[in-house]
Amino acid sequence: MKATIPIAFGLSAGMAAAAYLKFARPRVLNWGATKAEVERSMPGDEILADASLETTRVITINAPPDCVWPWLVQMGPRPRAGAYTYDWIERLLGIDIQNTNRILDEYQKLEAGEFLNLNDKGQGILVRGVQAERFLVLQWMPAESTWVFGLYPEDGGQRAQNRQAKSLTRVVTRLVSRNRLRGSGPLFQLGMTAFMEPGSLIMERKMLLGIKERAERLCREREGPAPGDASSREAPAPPGRRADQRPIAPD
Repeated sequence: MKATIPIAFGLSAGMAAAAYLKFARPRVLNWGATKAEVERSMPGDEILADASLETTRVITINAPPDCVWPWLVQMGPRPRAGAYTYDWIERLLGIDIQNTNRILDEYQKLEAGEFLNLNDKGQGILVRGVQAERFLVLQWMPAESTWVFGLYPEDGGQRAQNRQAKSLTRVVTRLVSRNRLRGSGPLFQLGMTAFMEPGSLIMERKMLLGIKERAERLCREREGPAPGDASSREAPAPPGRRADQRPIAPD
């Protein structure tokens, strides 16, 4: 009887691992992404043509790319804007970073070749390519893994009237975040599968949701209230005065 317990435990663990690899792991690696988005090539894929691990995580943002891009281009350690994820965890890892909820005008320009230093050990992010409101290609150094953002606008149907136009077609953005890295051997695979992949999903999901919240708020602020909104209506006239009657100026 005692000999069967380890055997049963081993079988259960093996079945659980197999189920995770088959059903859960693809969702961890490709959270929010469609099959077409996972298979689509992106700028920067060629940097690590022999990458052994790739994640493609995607979120729909109810705003056009010009409301998303300002939040991406200013990302980075202080005095830049942070990464809109759990910054307290990143500070525990030795990165001097703090999220912001506003656009930093001084960090709206980014060019290929710039290096964003993360700490005093020479670790950081090298900017490999920039195409405003479309792509941002980054490479972690010295690890050489790549991190690419792609902004893909889509037609999201009709949206309500606003001050600038009688009606507009809503443009939504599919924000794609792709990571690629090299690695080999059983320890690499075990470490990635058991720890890094789930951990990176937690951090990256928070980041994507943070960008979504900020971009959608910026879009609403730029549009202003639509006609018929409570904020755009005139205040009712005081009792005893018609709506079209002007108040009498004091002498």
